[in-house]
Amino acid sequence: MKPLALLFLALAASTALAAEIHHAQGEMAGEPTANSVLLQSRLTAITGPELDADGDVPGAAGVACFEWSESPNFVRAERTGWIRATPETDFIVRAKLGNLKPGTLYHYRLVFGPDETSAEPGQVCRFKTLPDPASDAPLSFLMGSCQNYAFFMNGADGKGPRASEIDRRLGYPSYAAMLALKPDFFIGTGDIVYYDHPAKTAAKTLPELRKKWHEQFRFPRMVDFFAVTPAYWLKDDHDFRYNDADLDGEKLPASGTGIELFREQMPIHPAGDTTSPTYRTHRVHKDLQLWFVEGRDYRSPNTMPDGPDKTIWGAEQRDWLQRTLKESDATWKVIITPTPMVGPDRDSKKDNHTNTRGFREEADRFFAWLAENGVKNVMSFCGDRHWQYHSVHPTGFEEFSCGALNDENAIRGERPGGKNTTDPEGLIDQRFLYPEPTGGFLQVTVEGKTGTLRLAFVDDEGKVLYKSSKIRP
Repeated sequence: MKPLALLFLALAASTALAAEIHHAQGEMAGEPTANSVLLQSRLTAITGPELDADGDVPGAAGVACFEWSESPNFVRAERTGWIRATPETDFIVRAKLGNLKPGTLYHYRLVFGPDETSAEPGQVCRFKTLPDPASDAPLSFLMGSCQNYAFFMNGADGKGPRASEIDRRLGYPSYAAMLALKPDFFIGTGDIVYYDHPAKTAAKTLPELRKKWHEQFRFPRMVDFFAVTPAYWLKDDHDFRYNDADLDGEKLPASGTGIELFREQMPIHPAGDTTSPTYRTHRVHKDLQLWFVEGRDYRSPNTMPDGPDKTIWGAEQRDWLQRTLKESDATWKVIITPTPMVGPDRDSKKDNHTNTRGFREEADRFFAWLAENGVKNVMSFCGDRHWQYHSVHPTGFEEFSCGALNDENAIRGERPGGKNTTDPEGLIDQRFLYPEPTGGFLQVTVEGKTGTLRLAFVDDEGKVLYKSSKIRP
């Protein structure tokens, strides 16, 4: 065979091999600060968004790096080192960028292939770093929770209404509505996937658990949204182990597996970091600081009688939270918590801070500590509860629950004074409870020079259901 023909065959073989490597779940930027960010992708064997015959998005071995620039044309672009995608890390590639400029829009793309010489660039994505802490530029972000894939695709427990055919192909409508708002970042407050749904085929093994992430993040609407929207992530019970899970018991998945897998799948820490805590705080604006608290890794058993030793946060996290709150000079101090602190909730539960048989004493001690120490303008934004509400605790502590991202996982909710609620005496001032169950999210904006905090509950079609404003004192 002639040398030229051999060259053509080699090129054809190389092209065929490269064609087998894709990035069906797109790219995402995580944990942005004023000067750093984490970039992540996953190499896959299929293009997506369709799943394979096993209902999965199988991974593919290969290499990748991230290229980034302030220019959309990648003028004076920089690159990370090459990262190998392997089965041990579910073919996920993640890199940390540092020495970035505050409040700056960056463009980036994945460069990937079977080897370094045949790697090609993928789609252009973008993220914006947080502003300088002294900046008074306006800021906006969105927050969502409880996106139940099984309910979305097949109805609750395989019954009842499910999403339309086009939505089941494109993904949750909330992501299209959120994309149109062009937020600076997104916060996922937990229950990003549901390991225990459908109940008959609950995920227990590592391949089954990983599959839950693959099927979720291959939706085109999610790929499009996270390509241009950096995010912060927290886990809750369903993306940890199962409903209301704590650290106890031998039921699979084990607690250690749930903790490790969330670190693997979500860009919270650099790849390989298994020790840094997942609780952290970010000053996202001159007037706003956010605290992301961990609700599963340190908790006491749910069945333990409530008292001074029962805790969701653990002593170390609670001390950190109180110390950093007291040190902060931000106008608005917001605790991002996977579970509610005010409610009301159903009193049949016992796994959150509102439940009388749960962890209420820890919440009450915290509210008392705020008053005793004069720490003001503290509120919570929570996930977990599948309904949107704005409630005010008798101490004045306010809470906004973002509800469920998809219609099929939204429920009616509880009002103060309900016989079977955590507030049968009606002591909570509930200023909003959505009139009908709907998917949606919380929208938050901070005005530039005035520091006014504006909050809105939005449904999954982009309709504003309620607004509230906080004026800088």
